[in-house]
Amino acid sequence: MGSAEENKDKRKDAYASTLPGILGTIDTGISHAESFILAAGVILMAINTMANVVGRFVFQSSIFFSEELNRTLIVLITFAGIGYAARHGRHIRMSAIYDALPAKTRKLLMIVIASVTAALMFALCYFSVGYILSVATSGRILPAMQIPVYWIYLWVPLGFLVTGIQYALTAVKNAVQKDIYLSTHVLEGYEDDEIEV
Repeated sequence: MGSAEENKDKRKDAYASTLPGILGTIDTGISHAESFILAAGVILMAINTMANVVGRFVFQSSIFFSEELNRTLIVLITFAGIGYAARHGRHIRMSAIYDALPAKTRKLLMIVIASVTAALMFALCYFSVGYILSVATSGRILPAMQIPVYWIYLWVPLGFLVTGIQYALTAVKNAVQKDIYLSTHVLEGYEDDEIEV
């Protein structure tokens, strides 16, 4: 029974923001939304793919919109996932030189890395909005689902925006806290460091 309560507390901690005030409330809301979108997207893609396979091999007829739906879900999962990965410090890091540096230098470097990455994400958000506007004016629609093509790409700037916000918050967190953070939730280090030998 104790383990069930511990698991519930861990799930709450995964969503709880470490930021103060209204920033913490917004951060927690975004965390809930990201988790729901990712889970729903993966489940819908699996159901759609399995239903299409069953339809093709059992009923000799594919679902006509299956490919377009999966393409839409892949874009959704990818761009909702980059914000989620940034929040949980799961992006790939090339850290051989970084790990050899002293703590103060690593902290300064983490602030610079997070700030530059945030600026790049905001720039990509800006350019993706321009791309979506050009696709929207073209008037193209998906042949099977009959929806405008630009709807598929609406998640792109949103994903870049949320990721940029996460990296900006990480830079701020590192600037005001004593420890070094990979994200607002994750301290610097490796999972292997936690294993006692």
